[in-house]
Amino acid sequence: MNIQIFGTKKSFDTKKAQRYFKERRIKFQFIDLKEKEMSKGELQSVMRAVGGIDAVIDPDAKDQDTVALITYLAESQKFDKLLENQQVLREPIVRNGAKATVGYCPDTWKGWE
Repeated sequence: MNIQIFGTKKSFDTKKAQRYFKERRIKFQFIDLKEKEMSKGELQSVMRAVGGIDAVIDPDAKDQDTVALITYLAESQKFDKLLENQQVLREPIVRNGAKATVGYCPDTWKGWE
């Protein structure tokens, strides 16, 4: 397993996801979205795995203006705007190869082991 956890250090769900994998002695790589953003390919892979762009956007994000803008943009423009404004992504994003989850989903992660 090659687990990657994308999130921020202040996010409680990200901390819970890290604790989940630590308790089971599963190695993971933590990527802080404030320091290093997701690449275009990584974001596309996650969106394919979770069911599209609307599944990765956090409707309760602090930056409500950007959330509203992305919501009402044309489909062709949404992805580029999301790539520029990754602070509106739901956290944590956990990847295992082609599989991915958005948010705290221990039931799904059990199936990966």
